[in-house]
Amino acid sequence: MRQIEIFAGPLLVVLLPMHLSGKPPAYAELREQMVANEVEAAGVTHEAVLRAMRTTPRHEFVLGGFRKQAYFDTALPIGDRQTISPPFVVAYMTQELDPQPTDKVLEIGTGSGYQAAVLSPLVAEVYTIEIVERLGRRAERTIRRLGYENVHIRIGDGYLGWPEAAPFDKIIVTCSPESIPQPLVEQLKEGGRMIIPVGERYQQNLYRITKQQGQLQREALRATLFVPMTGTAEDAREVLPNPSRPTIVNGDFSEVIAGTDRPVGWHYLRHAQVAGQDKHLSFENTQPGQPSRALQGMALDGRQISAVELSARVRGRDLASGPTPTQRASILITFYDQRRAAIGNERLGSWEGTFDWQPASKRLRVPLATREAIVRLGLLGGVGRLDVDELQLEAH
Repeated sequence: MRQIEIFAGPLLVVLLPMHLSGKPPAYAELREQMVANEVEAAGVTHEAVLRAMRTTPRHEFVLGGFRKQAYFDTALPIGDRQTISPPFVVAYMTQELDPQPTDKVLEIGTGSGYQAAVLSPLVAEVYTIEIVERLGRRAERTIRRLGYENVHIRIGDGYLGWPEAAPFDKIIVTCSPESIPQPLVEQLKEGGRMIIPVGERYQQNLYRITKQQGQLQREALRATLFVPMTGTAEDAREVLPNPSRPTIVNGDFSEVIAGTDRPVGWHYLRHAQVAGQDKHLSFENTQPGQPSRALQGMALDGRQISAVELSARVRGRDLASGPTPTQRASILITFYDQRRAAIGNERLGSWEGTFDWQPASKRLRVPLATREAIVRLGLLGGVGRLDVDELQLEAH
């Protein structure tokens, strides 16, 4: 199989196998595989949600050129620097929403319509606000063509919610504001639930919010990285990234989300957990090609920074490559230009075998056109166990 790399907004970098047969994809079979391998295997157990994931045609909500990748667990570009969320993220957020057949749900997205389609068979009514006009019009045509009659679509500023249709039993937000917009708080029913990613441009947490006696009870679920919200919520940000001073957040993995073994600041973890008294990040995998990773995004301006020094302490046990030579234990930085197109990769590692803790470092060139980067570490399709600690990045 040939490999292609896809970057979809500041969300996710994965290596995807490309179908080469030329035959029309068997989408129903691909959905079954996706649910089994990427959704159930990653911890989603809600039977109704799994059923919705098996029946919702995700390929109808992506651009034609990406349909062959529609059922991989990755974000995909849908135009206008926006993305369709990875299937696991959609399923996980939907499960945490606890959808009920009588619910009226407000969903705020960037423009694909996929999350609304997944919700459609699970609840009574879905009111979806798509925040990018051109994408929202396309999503509306797709929703209507596919017959989701209980989905109502509006194009506009998600910060404002949908006051005429409020109050809502549940609210789900698939783009990230810096803080929870007050109109959404007001439009959530007493006793209602909201799932929302909140935080800085590259550092967010997914929260489960419940409204009790007019007050919000918050529970952090996991670190995540969504595209920013547009409109008032984005314009009002107080903390903005500094692309001239990139840094690794929680590179010693000492901070974990309360009650979990998941590190603060690291998202899309697969087969990874904080372990040991020293709290290092440990990756373990026995199936060649299976993802085992952690990611972190950052702003990085190649006009101001020509190189970065990447360093860490690493330990390995029975490390071996996956189906391709590039699928092996390592730390990667992928660089992206202002369009969020990938323009280069640099790698620290490619570790094999068994070894005790040892330092690793490398000076990596930053392309001039770079405006963003994603650090990706783990087994990355390889097998064995990799432990990582004291990960640092220094700009030059």
